[in-house]
Amino acid sequence: MILLGILWVALGVYWGKKAKSMEGFMLAGRNVGLAFGTATAMATWVTSNTTMLAPQFALQLGIWGMVAYSTAAFGLFLFAPLARRIKDVMPKGYTSGDFIRLRYGKAAWYVFLAISIFYGFTWLISMGMAGGILMNALSGIPYQTGMTAILLVCVLYTLFGGLYAVIGTDYIQSLIIMIGIVIVGAAVIYSIDLETVYTDLRAEKPMLLNALMPAAVMAIFNNLMFGIGEVFHSNVWWSRAFAMRKGVGQRAYNLAGFMWLPVPIAAGFIALTSSSMGVNITSPDMVGPLMAGNILGKTGAIIVFIVFFSSLASSIDSLLAATADLITEDIYKKMIAPNIGEDKLRKASSVVIVGLGLLAWLVCMPRIGTLATVLFFAGPMVASTIYPIAMGLFWKSANARGALWAMLLGTAIGLIAYFELGWYTASLISAAVSIVVTTAFAKLKPANFDWNYLDEKIPEKPN
Repeated sequence: MILLGILWVALGVYWGKKAKSMEGFMLAGRNVGLAFGTATAMATWVTSNTTMLAPQFALQLGIWGMVAYSTAAFGLFLFAPLARRIKDVMPKGYTSGDFIRLRYGKAAWYVFLAISIFYGFTWLISMGMAGGILMNALSGIPYQTGMTAILLVCVLYTLFGGLYAVIGTDYIQSLIIMIGIVIVGAAVIYSIDLETVYTDLRAEKPMLLNALMPAAVMAIFNNLMFGIGEVFHSNVWWSRAFAMRKGVGQRAYNLAGFMWLPVPIAAGFIALTSSSMGVNITSPDMVGPLMAGNILGKTGAIIVFIVFFSSLASSIDSLLAATADLITEDIYKKMIAPNIGEDKLRKASSVVIVGLGLLAWLVCMPRIGTLATVLFFAGPMVASTIYPIAMGLFWKSANARGALWAMLLGTAIGLIAYFELGWYTASLISAAVSIVVTTAFAKLKPANFDWNYLDEKIPEKPN
């Protein structure tokens, strides 16, 4: 843990030397190529959710559980054409908030910022928890110590290097993740008998093999909507679209999606072997690291530790940088200090990064729920933004009032579903409400938006 922490911080300091301006710190000079662009997207999407929630899904929902989590790849696939469009219409943009403000006005912008920052912080909490759970399961390191270590390391190297450091470390972390998954997968196949696994599941947990398990089928579509919403609205992905060279974004996101797709299926399969291996699962979200460590022994546990640590770091750093950009650029600069100089803005961004890390640490100290319950609470919020963003990027008829009410009603009704029906329905219902509302407003009172307005050099919206 200490060696990995030193490595990532050292690399952050090294790559951070390139960030000589605020644009370099936030967007890596807008010059990211295909290899680094693909690696950072893939590594960022292999989060604690992929390596720990996918096994939890399989343990609770069976064969469709691990397939359900793999549908999050469609978030990357569908964002690929959006990344190209974003680069075309907003070549000098900074954040996803910039788009909502310029496209739909301030009211929708305020709601969007509340959703995006809340989601970002929820995601950060889930990964801080995952760091503590991981280190405790594999090595016995206390939950609070492991959680503190992963957050501290990521805050330090993001603070020194900004997006340059994030993308550079993501490149190395993506290679570690891919190699590690191959090693773990091969070891699992070698260590178990598939027929025995099937027989044990059929005897002890037959519902996990049921292809028509209602909650599992619903989870497939719910997770699909949640994954799309996560990517479409989040400044994590918009910042990369702005940072990549023209013509790179669409190819990078498509490649990242194909690279990521098999990872949750491989991770989820491990959970289905837990009964046959006789491993005692004390908490559903610990099944992934417990099984990997049990199958591979001490040496394997070290490999798994490195892979999981890399997957967590590659997401936490991205989230810290992107959320700090959103708060610094959209709230501090746009609302509070519009005439602030670049040096002071850089210092403000550093304060925000440290503040986010500290706040996440405080919330994570008492472990709250499982990863699924923590993360999916934000599902209906992010799902409500899918159609306003997609329609707003391609159709002139999308109007501000429709986007505002789509986000408000989608979030409200989705949260009701979360509490009354279950977390595996909330995102699906929210997305459906959002689509209906956005489309209805666009048809009944269509706007005629001028795409030139997305260039902030134009002081007023053209007629």
